[in-house]
Amino acid sequence: MCLIFFFVVAQKSDEANIKNIFDTALKNGQSYEMLEYLATKIGARLSGSPGAAAAVEWSRQEMIAHGFDSVWLQPVMVPHWVRGKKEIGRIVNSKKQGTIDVNICALGGSIGTGPAGISAQIVEVKNFEELKQLGQKIVQGKIVFFSRPMDPTLINTFEAYGGASNQRGAGAAEAAKYGAVAAVVRSMGSNIEEYPHTGGMRYADGIPKIPAVAISTAHADLLSSLLKDDKDLRLYIETHSQILEDVLSFNVVGELRGSTNPEEIIVVGGHLDSWDLAQGAHDDGAGCVQAIEVLRIYKQMGYKPKRTIRAVMFMNEENGLRGGTKYAELAKLNKERHLAAIESDRGGFTPRGFTMSATDVVKAKVRSWKPLLEQYGLTDFSMEGGGADIGPLGPQGVSLFGFLPDSQRYFNYHHTEEDTFDKVDKRELELGAASMAALIYLIDTYGL
Repeated sequence: MCLIFFFVVAQKSDEANIKNIFDTALKNGQSYEMLEYLATKIGARLSGSPGAAAAVEWSRQEMIAHGFDSVWLQPVMVPHWVRGKKEIGRIVNSKKQGTIDVNICALGGSIGTGPAGISAQIVEVKNFEELKQLGQKIVQGKIVFFSRPMDPTLINTFEAYGGASNQRGAGAAEAAKYGAVAAVVRSMGSNIEEYPHTGGMRYADGIPKIPAVAISTAHADLLSSLLKDDKDLRLYIETHSQILEDVLSFNVVGELRGSTNPEEIIVVGGHLDSWDLAQGAHDDGAGCVQAIEVLRIYKQMGYKPKRTIRAVMFMNEENGLRGGTKYAELAKLNKERHLAAIESDRGGFTPRGFTMSATDVVKAKVRSWKPLLEQYGLTDFSMEGGGADIGPLGPQGVSLFGFLPDSQRYFNYHHTEEDTFDKVDKRELELGAASMAALIYLIDTYGL
């Protein structure tokens, strides 16, 4: 009887505290105002840029202003890549002796073509196997066009993205093996759009570096169509990107010290860097302000966590993951005990649940809290996953969670000029912050 009474009392207390969390976020939230400043006053924040440096200082001052117990910087050396002048793309149609301008952008980490640009015939492939079958005899001296789209039939758009993104990351290195002079990749976008999506790419040791660009989905379709009629079609691309020396940057960390188990740490975070084409509002300004908001909500409620809660603004997720790697390295060096880590890096859309990379016991415990969370739309706890920045903590036995919002619109904006503050809904953003605060409250209260 006593156990039943205790369970009922605890459940009522949890329901009340979680409602207070959501009420605080929705009535007195500050995540939207924080995001407006980060996105519109600072803007693009590519690692090594003045924008990234400004974002570091802004987030440090923001967490100090909210009265967190400790705020500090973690130094980390990051890549420094610059895009340079706007790219030029032009289809040269030999049959009609005309040209068509197309929208392209250099992929992050790519070398530039130089002012003379590159003009060559095009070879279209869907995947690396097709490229291999063509071989050096056909590919040598040409531009390889990787045209595989994201699978539109997959409801999980992140699964569709994962099924297409290897051509962006490794396409240039694979094409260079067979003597290609450049690589063009269909943008990783869900819809047919005029604007291109950038993103990271990597070169391979011992293989020549060639320029790599993304082409908008609309112009990728156009290029494929024209190639069917004219196999001698040529493409001219001109890019001015440069790979510079690594520079010093920082993760930004703020925490509320635990009252009874301060040695146990729960991390909530997002990545502070963004691509250079827009404001980085969804990717990942939303995740950063939601992480700060979690701790701010607790402060406003007067909630004293049992365990130490940290908000971490990770630097350099987009083109190196140096911040996440450095955080995990320091956690191990300092013998810190991290109980859980939660990342928001899927945009500021309507909450659906959480992904989990943890033991079966931990997953079962979290799913047992579903009755407390589902009234707030948090019903999906089925998928594996955590987040790129918190991933390096996994080998230390840390349970990893990823905030899971609705994904249907994310790849309209991801890595494009359209990722701007006006695309973020205030209520959806606040619901996401409250959702993470609710999960962390339960972890803090009951452990894992």
